[in-house]
This record gives sequence, C-alpha cells and structure tokens, in this order.
Amino acid sequence: MARKRILTGDRPTGPLHLGHYAGSLQNRVSLQDEYDTFIIIADIQALSTNFDRPEKLQVDVRDVALDNIASGLDPERMSIFVQSMVPQIAELTVLFSMFTTVNRLRHNPTIKSEAKQYGFEDNMTYGFLGYPVSQAADILFCRADLVPVGEDQLPHIEMTRFVARRFNELYDEVFPEPEPMVSRVSRLMGLDGNAKMSKSLGNCIYLSDPPDVVEEKVSQAVTDPARIHKDDPGHPEVCTIFNYHAAFSEDEIENIKEMCRRGTIGCVACKKNLAKRLNELLEPIRQKRRELEKAGSIDDILVEGNRRAVEEGERTMELVRDAMGIDYWDME
Repeated sequence: MARKRILTGDRPTGPLHLGHYAGSLQNRVSLQDEYDTFIIIADIQALSTNFDRPEKLQVDVRDVALDNIASGLDPERMSIFVQSMVPQIAELTVLFSMFTTVNRLRHNPTIKSEAKQYGFEDNMTYGFLGYPVSQAADILFCRADLVPVGEDQLPHIEMTRFVARRFNELYDEVFPEPEPMVSRVSRLMGLDGNAKMSKSLGNCIYLSDPPDVVEEKVSQAVTDPARIHKDDPGHPEVCTIFNYHAAFSEDEIENIKEMCRRGTIGCVACKKNLAKRLNELLEPIRQKRRELEKAGSIDDILVEGNRRAVEEGERTMELVRDAMGIDYWDME
C-alpha cells in the first residue's frame, strides 16, 4: 500500500449530530488526502441494540452516508461502504472470535457502560457481547493503520490491537496494530448537561437540523446553575454552552471565558452567539445534503464504496487463509 490507511465510521441509528462532527467527522475530512480512507456504516453493529427494529436500517444507512458526504468527504478520494455488504468482515469476525475470550469481552469498559445504558446487564445477547470482535474485523479487514475515534471508543481500539497482535503471534504477520487518533474535542456534552451527546438521550443537535431548530435547542440548553442574574459572575468550566463554544468558537474562546467570569455577558446573549456560530457552520452541510438528496446519487456512491471494500477485503482474506493454512484449494 502506497499510503497508510484509515478506517473509521458510524453505526446507522439515525442522522449524525454535532458530537460526531467534533469527535470524528472533522478529522475524516482533513485526513482524506493524506491517507487511504475507508468509512464504514456499521449496520450489523446497529442491530446489537436495535435487533427488534431492522426496518429502520435502510433509511438510517442513507442518513449516515448523506451526513458524511455533506460534511466534506469526497467519494472520489475515499471509500464509504455498508458493513453487511462486505462478507469478508463477517468471515474475519468468526475467525477472530475463536481466540478472543469471553472474560476479555466482559471486562471491556465500553461494553459495561453500554450494557447498563441499554439495560442488558442481566440479559446480554451474544451479538452485543461480541461486537468488539466485529469492530476489530471492521478495522482489520482493510489492514488499517489509524482509527480516528472518540475517547469512549479507546477500549475498542485496544481490543483491535490485541486481536491483531494475537493473530500475528499465532499464525503470521498479516495485520498492523492500528493506532487511535483522538480528536481535539473527544467528547461533546449533551444539551442537557449530560457528559455525552447521545441520540438515545435526546440531547443532540443534528447536522441536518434547520436554523430555527438549532436556535430553539440552544435556547433550552442548561447553563451554569449558580448564575441567577445575567450580571452574576459565571463559571464557564461547568457550563454546557461554554463547552460548545470551546469546540466551535475557538477564535473567541478566551474572550467568552473572561466575559462570563466577569458577568458582562448573560446566558441568553451567549446562547444567541452560539446558535449563530453553529448555523454558520451547519449551513454548507445542510445545503450539500439537500443537493445530494435531490440528485439521488447516494446509492450509487455506496454501491461503488461496497465494491472497493469487497475487493480490499478479499486481498486481506487471501493473506489470512494462507497464514492459517486454511486455503485448502483454489475454488476458481
């Protein structure tokens, strides 16, 4: 491979939000010229928590693809594809599961926190417990070197590194041990002050939200609970709105911090400033999304991305089968 390779992506559980943009999308766009980039839409992993609603996937897959392309990813310079359309990922998942212990999966911090979030502690499915193995296959099917992720996904990257290392020790040197790349804004707070913006918690601003919806959501966001009057000194370090300014108003952040602490800007004015900044950021994304929807080209982009991913997956599987000694005969 002439260039190092990136694999990153999203579960299709609805349109993407500002947390995705700050945590990963910006990095994807900035790195697509420097790295050979694969973007996965992980529909099988989405079924680990939405197995009873598979009919939503078709719409959600398109939403995620639209948001990625509208944010600046160029289909001519990277490959965006759907996980279930690449059978080599499923094959790798099975092979990796043979040497990954249940204890290692149970002790994964992200599995623990998500199991609690979804109420799966005492009723965990095989697919949910094992999805870090599937995620390792997602990353390693194309032998990725770098994985842009949010901070909460670091345990999964460590699992992938373990899987790659263990495979190489058992059989032969096939896989790199991919490195994580954590964004400057690794975690964006929810509008309700929750530690993380999350679709399931309903505390998101979506990339496709129209301007008036963005303004309304920002106006309802929680701020510093100690500020009763607009000229009271504020505590920006505990304010949700300041957290957003830190992510999206970097050029003004020191001034905003100082005005907040002195009580020279009220929460209403600060929220209006933020809503204006966010709408300036989102308008080109919304416009591009409308153009893509009107052109009806997203399916063609995904079909081509699937083709490229299958091609690369088969190259990897030839190496894997040879290393394991299970290339019994040539089927062609």
